[in-house]
Amino acid sequence: MASLNFLFLAALVGYVAIVALVWVAQERLLFYPQSPLGRTAAPPGWLLEEVAYTARDGTRLAGVLVKPALARPPLVIYYGGNAEEVTAYAADAAASYGERAALFVNYRGYGSSGGKPGEKDMVSDAIEIFDWAARRADLDAARIALHGVSLGTGVAVQVAAARPARCVLLTSPFAGLLDVAKEIYPWLPVGLLMRHPFDSAAHAPGLRMPALFLMGEADDLIPKRHSEKLANLWGGPVERVSLAGFGHNDLGVSPRYDQAIQAFLTRCL
Repeated sequence: MASLNFLFLAALVGYVAIVALVWVAQERLLFYPQSPLGRTAAPPGWLLEEVAYTARDGTRLAGVLVKPALARPPLVIYYGGNAEEVTAYAADAAASYGERAALFVNYRGYGSSGGKPGEKDMVSDAIEIFDWAARRADLDAARIALHGVSLGTGVAVQVAAARPARCVLLTSPFAGLLDVAKEIYPWLPVGLLMRHPFDSAAHAPGLRMPALFLMGEADDLIPKRHSEKLANLWGGPVERVSLAGFGHNDLGVSPRYDQAIQAFLTRCL
């Protein structure tokens, strides 16, 4: 009996230690900041502007704005996944978005941006950057689209809830990170541990702008059902593109991916 009590106590202590470790290290499990790339290219014939924005608390955020040779083009603001250095996508802006400007600013701790990532700051920074872009005379402030990918969908949805985006594109979105975490760690009290829930479901019913949901049928990191849950909650028109045979990290390889994005932007911008 004593040995059973000892084993139970040892297991309990081990479990509590694991829970404590996850609480302390969850940012390392969620965010994977990438190093600066160096010089970033623009699509041929486009202009590239390096962006250096100082957030309200003095943190320096860095990225690039690429623009076609048009007067006051519409704008797409990109919010990357948890392991992306977003300026890497600047050269592909024309292929992805057509004749529309594109803004790629790294989260705190990513690329050349200072600070450390966290949901509250990431969303606050993104709202500030939206306002900065909307004040520019060389961009059409009435035609701004938001494109979030994976973790970035949680940022894009909250920006859309706070600012007048024309439309939203969501690649591999989720209703909330808590749902995803519960499936990955069913043996942990993730509801008590999670400091960065990115609860898109709380905002979706109040959003009336059109949304494009891009989903991989073979996605085993954020399975399609999580994206569908958010789509079903969305308050405005929803278009769904489901790509058979593609998973979480290779959706962009499908020719249908960019085609769907450009077709959607043609209708909403």
